[in-house]
Amino acid sequence: MFKKEKYYWIFLSLMISTGIVFFSVSPAVSAQNINQERVEYITVLDQVMRFIQNYYVDDVDAKTLFEGAMKGMFSSLDDPYSVYLTASDMSDLSDTTTGKFGGVGMYISKFYGDTSYDENHLPFVRVVAPIEGTPAYRLGVSAGDYIIKINNKSTENMTLDEVMGLLRGEPGSDVNITFLRGENIIFALDVTRENIVVPTVKSGMVDNNIGYMRIIQFTPMTAEKVKDALKDFKKNNYKSVIVDLRGNPGGLLSSVTDIADYFLSGEVIVSTRSKIPSENKIYRAEREVIVPEEMPVVILIDKGSASASEILSGALKDNKRAFLLGETSYGKGSVQQVRTIGEGGFKLTMSRYYTPDGLNIDKIGIDPDLEVKEDDFSDEESEAYKKIIEEFLIQDFVKNNANPGDREIDNFISELAADKIILKDRIIKKLIRNELNKTNNNPPVFDIEFDLVLQKAVKILEEGKVVKQ
Repeated sequence: MFKKEKYYWIFLSLMISTGIVFFSVSPAVSAQNINQERVEYITVLDQVMRFIQNYYVDDVDAKTLFEGAMKGMFSSLDDPYSVYLTASDMSDLSDTTTGKFGGVGMYISKFYGDTSYDENHLPFVRVVAPIEGTPAYRLGVSAGDYIIKINNKSTENMTLDEVMGLLRGEPGSDVNITFLRGENIIFALDVTRENIVVPTVKSGMVDNNIGYMRIIQFTPMTAEKVKDALKDFKKNNYKSVIVDLRGNPGGLLSSVTDIADYFLSGEVIVSTRSKIPSENKIYRAEREVIVPEEMPVVILIDKGSASASEILSGALKDNKRAFLLGETSYGKGSVQQVRTIGEGGFKLTMSRYYTPDGLNIDKIGIDPDLEVKEDDFSDEESEAYKKIIEEFLIQDFVKNNANPGDREIDNFISELAADKIILKDRIIKKLIRNELNKTNNNPPVFDIEFDLVLQKAVKILEEGKVVKQ
């Protein structure tokens, strides 16, 4: 957000916009500078509304027609982030601002427009990332999953906001969600809504001299918590830093620029560009840094790293201040504002942001310096994974083995193999560990045993392959 002390939005929908500001707009004022072409279209629209009200077989009020026309107008932009907001939608946003709302805990998005960006995209809302500690997270929802049904109703033709409205509700109420993972793994979950509290930062030391921090969300509190983590690292005589942005869907612009200040000294962090001159801004780091300039920094990213996460990644990558490891990020490079019209309003993309090297990563993402990810499954492994997910085999095993030892886990793997469900032992053990952590009130900050990306980050830091460039 650009007025950093006042406006913060956590959108259950996605990717939290990097800037949202409320303004009022009056139809009368808007019409003052309207050109003749728009006057003609408005006249035609008025004539059609009158005709419908006079001749449609059933009675229909003007408000219904107005809202339908507004939704259609924003839909024509083919921009999932530009939408008309009813009075109810605006109320939901107000609830979200306070952080007091019932939901399932997912950031979601929907792709519209040019399919060349994602030739495998489907006409459903997709999970950007589950929010840690929420019902969706505990039930095993993953970044990249599609939501194909809600309460047995197809979401194929639903907008992002319509899906968000169905997912939210009173804490304690249930919603049934059907997911599609990959090409053919379909599973349904009964999810009990809760008050959603978004976590921010977790940190710890790896191998005694590497400071590790996982930034979960960029909120008004995140920068201060990152500073606290860096102070703890210093007390422990850290020699390098790992910043984990995997699954981080974004957040507040002021938060990410404050954090970039800890690593950069006067360099450009990000710029925004628009056809409106007032929206063209360049954000630079302050001159004082917390992390010494010579200290190696590694950033971990994946397909769930979006928006503000990409701003920080792009800023440190382009300024040669960090080495990026993992997978290409999500690709959210636009900035929205919210304007009110009476009791309703709308969100509109007003500008796009650009990395210091002038790259807009919208629908593209940021590439890591070194790609590290799990190997693709063979056909046999894909079928095994499909069966494990669809039949909730890991959840059932953990439910019956609250604290399984090596013998219990090895026996479980053998039983799977006997049923011709064959995956690498490490993958199954990782799935079990993840499931156990979801029921742990104090899960570990990191899992070096099964996290390949983190293992690689530690290795290249210990070998001295990351230096200040």
